Amino acid sequence: MRWLGRYILFIGSLFKNREPFRVYVQQILNECVNIGIDSLVIVVIVSTFIGAVTAVQTAYNMVSPFIPNYIIGMLVRDMVVLELAPTITSVVLAGKVGSHIAGSLGTMRITEQIDAIEIMGINSASYLVLPKIIGAIIVFPMLVILAAFLGIYGGFVAGVATNALTQVEYVYGVQYEFVPFNVGFMLIKTVVFAFIIASISSFSGFFTKGGALEVGKASTQAVTSSCIAVLLADYIISQLLLV
Repeated sequence: MRWLGRYILFIGSLFKNREPFRVYVQQILNECVNIGIDSLVIVVIVSTFIGAVTAVQTAYNMVSPFIPNYIIGMLVRDMVVLELAPTITSVVLAGKVGSHIAGSLGTMRITEQIDAIEIMGINSASYLVLPKIIGAIIVFPMLVILAAFLGIYGGFVAGVATNALTQVEYVYGVQYEFVPFNVGFMLIKTVVFAFIIASISSFSGFFTKGGALEVGKASTQAVTSSCIAVLLADYIISQLLLV
């Protein structure tokens, strides 16, 4: 549990003796670009095919003639919004964004760039890490909203293309008994996941010791820890807000 205590102290240090907010604005914008633009392609591909596969497998398992076809659209919508878009997208981003954050901070640590920042009297943790966390919290919900839309659309294309249901049936199913809270639940989970991924990855990279090999190990550890933490947080949030 020693690492947990260090992690909590690390998060607390982000808000001590920090620079004026205007100093962080450009860094936050840069992090938003690095996280968002560079992750668009993988998010588009993964979310579209996940929606398509969900629709096809749902249609395959609907063997009863008493179940209307529009149920496929409803199930795809609920699965994508409640779980697939926020969780799968966050796990994918943990691999891409998390490894990048840990690797960049780890490289700065072993090349003594962080030490140089601290010598100048700047809170290096706040200056380097806080923009990454804020940028992730801003961009992750945007990517997840896009993933949810593309997941539902991918289900539409796959369902209609395989003649599992008509366009009208799918659209009706997507609208059927829609619960607006589910969208809010999706965004709440996404914000929590964004904080977890950015902070754990930063923690792993910030305290890297050794050389290039240790930077690679820190990146791997960041991805593994972030994925486990995301899945654990997913269960806790679902238990608190849905049960």
